[in-house]
Amino acid sequence: MAADKPASESEKANVNLSTADFALEHYVAVTTEGESAGVEQLFAEDFSQKVQSANAKTNSRDQVVKYLKKQKGAKLNCVISTDILEESADYMVAKVTLKFEDFTKTDLVTLVREGNHWKVSSSVNSYK
Repeated sequence: MAADKPASESEKANVNLSTADFALEHYVAVTTEGESAGVEQLFAEDFSQKVQSANAKTNSRDQVVKYLKKQKGAKLNCVISTDILEESADYMVAKVTLKFEDFTKTDLVTLVREGNHWKVSSSVNSYK
């Protein structure tokens, strides 16, 4: 069996974010599979996450990155689907649906091109 990379190496690893599809795929891995590599580089500096619920909440980039790093290795038990709602040369809006046993989480994700890399600039979550 191959040994896992040390945590400090994997968290600083460069992840290929050269296309919107790669960035979206990495976002799904980070948020649902506990992937920790490249978490810092995935999110735009002005990223914010809005959680639409009875207790609506907004999370900053730093709060989300810190939370995701704590979730390293944690895999969510859900069925994941992604749909591209809008796409251009410089941005993409995608809907990521996570179907759990008792509820569904919908995540509207906006990605933008910054130079040669794609980053997640916003996320809006809702629950049913």
